[in-house]
Order: sequence, then structure tokens, then C-alpha cells
Amino acid sequence: MKRRRLVFLSAFLAFWFVAAVPALAAEGSESNPAEQGIGVIFKWINFAIVAGAIGYLCVKKGPGFFRGRAERISAAITQAAAAKAGADRQLQDAETRLRSMEQEIAGLRVAAEREAAAEGGRIRAATQMEVEKIARAAKAEIEAAERGARFELKVLAARLAVDGAASLLTKQLTPQVQEALVNAFVQDLAGRPN
Repeated sequence: MKRRRLVFLSAFLAFWFVAAVPALAAEGSESNPAEQGIGVIFKWINFAIVAGAIGYLCVKKGPGFFRGRAERISAAITQAAAAKAGADRQLQDAETRLRSMEQEIAGLRVAAEREAAAEGGRIRAATQMEVEKIARAAKAEIEAAERGARFELKVLAARLAVDGAASLLTKQLTPQVQEALVNAFVQDLAGRPN
């Protein structure tokens, strides 16, 4: 569209330039027949034809051109107004979400603090239970170790007693004492009723 206007304007200026050249050339001469009587009438007729052609073109093409231009401008204004309204709605939505987001963040912080406190309580309780469990296991292990040590001590004491008795018997049991013991055992057996 701009190109058409530029071509039209260039053609219009070229036409006026071509029309003005003879007039400028004639200024230098002294007597110009175009400026006398009938020449002036032809000038006005020529001017009327050119002005009529330009007027006709303006009347014929002007309203359509200006109407189209006005419609494009109106459509652009309507589009811009719709875009502005949409942007305003988006801005209001964003501001509303931002306000609600601040409240939501505060709520999340409170919930997180509550959950952290509850989790801390659960961890303390679980730790206390584990400590008690370990203490019971350690006590049971100590008791089992104590029983084992007492049993080993009894076994050791019995072994030492047997070894001590065996060494004492070996020292005190001479062949004569052995013979006397055997004889006493045999007599004891013989004296018992079967």
C-alpha cells in the first residue's frame, strides 16, 4: 500500500514538473501567446481538466482508501484494546496468585515446622526405644556371660578338686592301703544279702 502511494506521489510530482517546464521556459520570453486572451482560456481549461481528473480520482478512490485505512486503524485499535484487556487480566491473575502464594508459603512453613517437631519427637522416641533395647540386650548378654563364667569356674573348680584329690590319693594310697580297701569292699559285699 505504501508502495502504491509512493508511485502515485512520484507520478504526480513528475506530471507537475513536466507541466511547469514550459511555463518556466516561457518566462524568459517577452511575449507569450498563452498569456494573452485565448491562451489564458486554454490555461484555465487545461487546469480544469487536470483538477477535474485529480478531483475525480480523489472522489472515486479516496473514500475506499480512507475507509479501508480507517477500518485497519479501527481493527488495530480493537486488537490493541483486547490485548491490553487480556494483559490486564493476566496481571490481575498473577497478582492474585502471588498474594495467595505468599499465604501458601506461610502455611507450608508452619506445616513444615509442625512436621519437623513431630519427626523430632518420633526420632527421640525411636532412639529411646533403641537405647532400651540395646540396654536389655547388653544386660542379657552380661547375664549369659556371667552364667558361662560361673559354669566354667565350677568346671575348673571340679577339675582342680579332682586333680587335687587324685594327687592326694596317689600320695596317701599305698599298696597296703589299697589292699585293705579292696578287702573291706569285698567283706562289705559278702555281708550284704543279695
